[in-house]
Amino acid sequence: MMPLPESSASGALDEETARAELYGLLALLYYAPPEPEFIANLRVATTESPAAGAFLEEPWRALVGVARDMTDDAMVQEYNTLFGGVGKPEVYLYGSHYLSGFLNEKPLARLRTELTSLGLARDEAMSDTEDHMAYLCEVMRYLIAGDDVAVANLTRQQSFFADHMQSWVVQLCDAIQKHPRARFYAAVAELTRAFMNVEAQGFDMLA
Repeated sequence: MMPLPESSASGALDEETARAELYGLLALLYYAPPEPEFIANLRVATTESPAAGAFLEEPWRALVGVARDMTDDAMVQEYNTLFGGVGKPEVYLYGSHYLSGFLNEKPLARLRTELTSLGLARDEAMSDTEDHMAYLCEVMRYLIAGDDVAVANLTRQQSFFADHMQSWVVQLCDAIQKHPRARFYAAVAELTRAFMNVEAQGFDMLA
């Protein structure tokens, strides 16, 4: 069963694990149409948070509910309608589009410079550029759960989030939720929005 991606009260380690898992979940959802096994796990996921008043409980419950109501094919088709196709997609998943209005622009160059400093590089088999939402979520997951404490630490997380995600992800969520064909991904966008807000508040507390 897929765990609820929400911090428990048992300690900082559990909280960090939950954060990393949720970034990983979002990376999967944004990178490609959901696989049948993933959808099956989502449908049977618990929707009750272990902590009362958890910020992500409602958007998570809504996402699971939509997954239970839709067919596998409908969710796959929705992904392809919003993000796929030949040429210009209905909704862009690339940070450069929202930050500069164009793809492969200065925001991507700055991102690549930072990734190099982190010792990270895009897999050549990956056709998307590094400013893809899924790639950025994977980087955040690594900065939370990685073994190299010189890289995987709160300072790096805060810096990367502020420089490469915080200023545009809400625009992405808006674009998805405004699309008339978005249902499952409208719920994904709402979970993303809520999680980004939690992350921003958490990092603000470090300042």
